[in-house]
Amino acid sequence: MAKFLEGDHLNAAIGDILKGAEKSLVLISPYIKLYDRFESILKSKQNNNELEIIIVFGKNKDDLTKSMKEAEYNFFTRFPNIQIRHESRLHAKYYANEKEAILTSMNLYSFSQEHNIEAGMRINDSDASDYFNDIVIPQSQLIFQKKPPVISRAQSTNPLLKLTKEAATKSDAAPTGHCIRTGKSIPFNTKRPFTEEAYKSWAQFSNPDYPEKYCHFSGEASQGDTCSARPILRKNWEKAKAMHK
Repeated sequence: MAKFLEGDHLNAAIGDILKGAEKSLVLISPYIKLYDRFESILKSKQNNNELEIIIVFGKNKDDLTKSMKEAEYNFFTRFPNIQIRHESRLHAKYYANEKEAILTSMNLYSFSQEHNIEAGMRINDSDASDYFNDIVIPQSQLIFQKKPPVISRAQSTNPLLKLTKEAATKSDAAPTGHCIRTGKSIPFNTKRPFTEEAYKSWAQFSNPDYPEKYCHFSGEASQGDTCSARPILRKNWEKAKAMHK
């Protein structure tokens, strides 16, 4: 049964959604800047590999930092099982765990929580989840994704097998680089230093000198000093040459 929420009751209900998330947490909001209490709740879940978090934010496709601040982005990328997505047409606000959801007028934005008149409905997730999970999320652009490592039962109980597996992985795996647009780990390839999603975005204009955000070699923030034509920060060129001969 739906329950109407407003003011402090709405804030408390969103907090309950965050607290109750053990397997799934979906946060859909055009603008995201975390209220201190909400950040504190989420921090308590940073070591839960089983909690899958999906975040969709929107608007400002030419400058995504106007919709999600860099501090929030960096905070979310620390979670072990997470997707961060962007949908420029997004106006809906929807917060859900595996048990229930809230449809509301309120952004996940501290100013909205403190100053605006907002309202929402607390619902048992059903048709709403189908709409957001089957339509809104798949249509959004993937900005960042991290998944926890898969550890077999044998690996977890046999330390020698685990060490052997790790050594083989280190020696046989393709060199690792970073997408210069999202920072996500990808195979090292200076001719195509993007994830598939980021490459599709870049290919709309195919500007080799368009400033990007990360160094393909180190993954560190590049402050616009990298691009498709020069994907590695100048200070890292010698290291990159030595490591990827």
